[in-house]
Amino acid sequence: MELLPEGCIANAISFTTPRDACRLSSVSTIFKLAAESDAVWESFLPPDYSTLLSSSSSSSSLRSSSKKELYFSLCHNPILIDEGKKSFSLDKQSGKKCYMISARDLLIVWGDTPTYWSWTSIPEARFPEVAELICVCWLEIRGKISTRSLSPGTLYTAYLVYKLTAGSFGFEYQPVVVSVGLVSGESQTRTVYLEEERGLRQGYHGLLNRSSSQASTPKENDGYFPKERKDEWLEIELGDFFNEEDEDGELEMSVLELACGHWKCGLVIQGIEIRPKLGK
Repeated sequence: MELLPEGCIANAISFTTPRDACRLSSVSTIFKLAAESDAVWESFLPPDYSTLLSSSSSSSSLRSSSKKELYFSLCHNPILIDEGKKSFSLDKQSGKKCYMISARDLLIVWGDTPTYWSWTSIPEARFPEVAELICVCWLEIRGKISTRSLSPGTLYTAYLVYKLTAGSFGFEYQPVVVSVGLVSGESQTRTVYLEEERGLRQGYHGLLNRSSSQASTPKENDGYFPKERKDEWLEIELGDFFNEEDEDGELEMSVLELACGHWKCGLVIQGIEIRPKLGK
């Protein structure tokens, strides 16, 4: 195998995965040269990566990088695109596209009414602004993204990325309805909790005593409760969507609490993230 030209080895490696390329670079010197070549790592980048980079004001430092450096930079450091309304990154294992739709690019009912929502900047946020819920009884958040923007033939999961302030209330025991699906098509709908699991379980039995219509206690690790991310934000799974090879439409995601009329406050929205489902 080592008698083959470097270009032939690089061509063969380009049909593997980023993880395989990293492993193969330790086989020998010629494998290292081939596995770290721009030809290999450009094959792991999405076909329209240049267009995405050109739409970002934060990507100028990446243009002189090697394709391997560019790949891992996009895995670890999302760039802002679409005039700062979205962020773009890559899934480290697969190279598939990941996006986060900022709060400003979401449809938040009453979002421009200062009585109900405020817009503020916080240092730990990815975007210039986040939306903070002052107080509403009608919670409705929707986001859309073109399926053409996503990697084809990929199973995606959408997440609401948010925080709860110290004085938040209204989410302790009240679930919200979330959905993911194509506009004008069928949607996957379920109920989840935005409050962290520990707080919910402490008061769950007391809630059952006050209402005869409650569902059974949620099981652990069933996806109905938020998880803390590495960036210290919370995320709750909204649902899955398989992007077909020839899919051409709009994917819509929603977070709703409309029926009960309970007042809620202290929800800080960073955005909705769409990324390949882990291990898929």
